[in-house]
Amino acid sequence: MRRRAGRSSATRELEVIAPSKLMIDNVSKSFQSASGTVLALDRVSLNVAEGEFVCLVGASGCGKSTLLNIIAGLEKPDSGTVFADGKPVTQPGRERLVMFQEPALFPWLDVLGNVLFGLKLKPNLTNKDRRDIAKYYLELVGLSRFEHANIHELSGGMKQRVALARALAPNPRVLLMDEPFAALDALTREQLYGDIQQIWESRRKTIVFVTHNVREAACLGDRVLVFSPHPGRIQEEFLVKLPRPRDINSVDLAAHATRIRKSLKSFSQPEATVAE
Repeated sequence: MRRRAGRSSATRELEVIAPSKLMIDNVSKSFQSASGTVLALDRVSLNVAEGEFVCLVGASGCGKSTLLNIIAGLEKPDSGTVFADGKPVTQPGRERLVMFQEPALFPWLDVLGNVLFGLKLKPNLTNKDRRDIAKYYLELVGLSRFEHANIHELSGGMKQRVALARALAPNPRVLLMDEPFAALDALTREQLYGDIQQIWESRRKTIVFVTHNVREAACLGDRVLVFSPHPGRIQEEFLVKLPRPRDINSVDLAAHATRIRKSLKSFSQPEATVAE
């Protein structure tokens, strides 16, 4: 990609979004339990295009978080391969960052310090570059006024915004989100749905988002993949062709959510739980 002369490295870092693509090829994963071997994922295959927002939805325990960890390089599959930009994923990497349900912020650092932490290992940046990038992402998530606040002073939603800014700041090619809004109250979640859509449209990151909330999946995803429980397989795919930003309470979105919910119920076991 051509870069303009005279731009600072911080500006270039903010502007350049490298091409990204994921290919999950026939991935299976099992775990040992007290009752024997549990097959969590069974021959899962999936392609994720550059800049696509894909939601994985299914009942608790269907293996969707396990797949996310394999994509991140945090776990290894028993068989099959994950490719990122055509290269096999064998370990964690800066190009694939994970945002978990818990923000996992460092309480001894302030808000700005937490976002800066993810930039420490980023090469070819000065300290000023790092601060400029961190401040940019704090502004993007609406926390500029709180950059020197202590973590214990923040609400749950604000902590998740800090975690999102920290994940975005190193400019990963793929952002992996594992039920990041599940612990928040309904009003805070709705506000964050709008925020994440706005950020996605401005940065066009490739996002793989795990949830068991059907409306959340329909609100956020370009594509929603329905997982079956025990073992996890991709059973059905839904395209959500609604304009953004999407309102989670809209009638059109509810129609998409209803179709996804019907699919989930047809595959779910009696003990499985799926949020409406």
